[in-house]
Amino acid sequence: MHEQMPAAVTITKIVEETPSIRTFVFDREIAARPGQFVMVWVPGVDEVPMALSSPSSITVQKVGDATAALFAMHEGDRIGIRGPYGNGFAVSGRTLVVGGGVGASPLLPLVTTGQVDTFLLGARTASELLFAERIRDAATLMVATDDGTAGHHGFVTELMSRVDLADFDHICVCGPEIMMAAVLAVLDREGCAGRGLFSLHRYMKCGVGLCGSCCTDPHGLRVCRDGPVFSGDVLIDSEFGRYARDASGSRHRI
Repeated sequence: MHEQMPAAVTITKIVEETPSIRTFVFDREIAARPGQFVMVWVPGVDEVPMALSSPSSITVQKVGDATAALFAMHEGDRIGIRGPYGNGFAVSGRTLVVGGGVGASPLLPLVTTGQVDTFLLGARTASELLFAERIRDAATLMVATDDGTAGHHGFVTELMSRVDLADFDHICVCGPEIMMAAVLAVLDREGCAGRGLFSLHRYMKCGVGLCGSCCTDPHGLRVCRDGPVFSGDVLIDSEFGRYARDASGSRHRI
């Protein structure tokens, strides 16, 4: 059953995907487009934006108070979900995907819905490659690891030289922002930045476009409503890849 949120949901299954990443499956499905996100309330801790890895799951890396509290939960525990929010990935024709680390999570629905032709997947080491087997079952998979324990020894962006970018109508990207900025630099150099679709992560309070905490410089675009997916030509000459703002609004270098 598809339901509109907000709602309290029960965690029905926890999957350890990698040593640092877990998938939390809950008991309701959310009708969402690939790349949309939900606001997840961890009782007594915080509410944070998280991408959907399926209609009934989020895939999370332990990086802060909210995710640490989530990692301490068990099957049968309850969390709050509201959404989905944002625009998601809108693709047609042939699609290339570039994903790094837990950034593969919002990209997975593109794979499971049969919209990906080639997926370039990167991680620090082989054990941190996320969803590799599921991706390989549905698309051409190319892998890179920083330490060389699987696939190409180096950054995932280096795999872009092994594909013909002209063959693809869209290039969907999610991962560490420094990685995404490197992808954008390649696309810009090749004259195809407008075909890139980048999923951004920013601090959010409301998730519905009211508070302005996730606005980006210099255009004032709201990541929660105008994004989180932005075309590469919009991101050129913006804060993207250079800095982001924290809860106080202060800039911090990426």
